[in-house]
Amino acid sequence: QVQLVESGGGLVQPGGSLRLSCAASGFPFSSYSMNWYRQAPGKERELVASIGTVGGITNYADSVKGRFTISRVNAENTVYLQMNSLKSEDTAVYYCNAVRFRWDNYWGQGTQVTVSS
Repeated sequence: QVQLVESGGGLVQPGGSLRLSCAASGFPFSSYSMNWYRQAPGKERELVASIGTVGGITNYADSVKGRFTISRVNAENTVYLQMNSLKSEDTAVYYCNAVRFRWDNYWGQGTQVTVSS
């Protein structure tokens, strides 16, 4: 049974930091690229960060570049999203996604991040 379990969400003040974790199981983690998506109320799902299976290649949405860092520790089947200098616009449900092919992908349940003073 494939599982992606996000954790680390919560309420944080603007300018604060938060680290999201996604624990994976039930599939060959190292063979999958990993992504973090987010969806705010009334808005479409947005890809915010990606990390490849090899070479340490990462990509970020322009809106988070320089503030967010995606990383993975394959030995523990976990992908992280370090979020710094948080803004109210970052408020959303954040989802962990694993993908090898378009038709071979998995999603977590999501974790709420709320940035508010």
